[in-house]
Amino acid sequence: MASWIPTVAAVGMAIGPPLVYVDQAVSIVRKKDSTGFSRDVCAILLIANITRCFFWLGDHFELALLVQSILMIIAQLALLYICVRYRPRVSPENFGASSRPLSFWQWHTYAQYIEFLAGFILCSAILFLIFSRSELYVTILGFVALGLESTLPIPQLIR
Repeated sequence: MASWIPTVAAVGMAIGPPLVYVDQAVSIVRKKDSTGFSRDVCAILLIANITRCFFWLGDHFELALLVQSILMIIAQLALLYICVRYRPRVSPENFGASSRPLSFWQWHTYAQYIEFLAGFILCSAILFLIFSRSELYVTILGFVALGLESTLPIPQLIR
């Protein structure tokens, strides 16, 4: 077996999943409307991949998957920015009519999403520093990351 095949596979594994969302972003920018795409998908992928990065700190898995998580975080931050910028004129947050507690993930500005994610990362970092020596805690991080990502189709089904 050629020695370059595993390298190509690792690169494909790292960049393939984030690239899937490029088409979605281009479509939203072209239409100048994010109707039909749920920002909740960004929430799920951001929280799951941030959690996966903390899991990697406790239990090193394949480096290509860590790179994939980092690239996915970058891709979802960009997609979230595009979705907020091209938000439909008729949306719950435009009328202050969100049915979610604290209008969770239906905020007016991109900065509010970044503030939440910064708080989430800070809390995750503190918890990791406290519990990182616990194998149970690290395992739970892995299950949470995987469990969150497995809920990915739900927001699009609800829409």
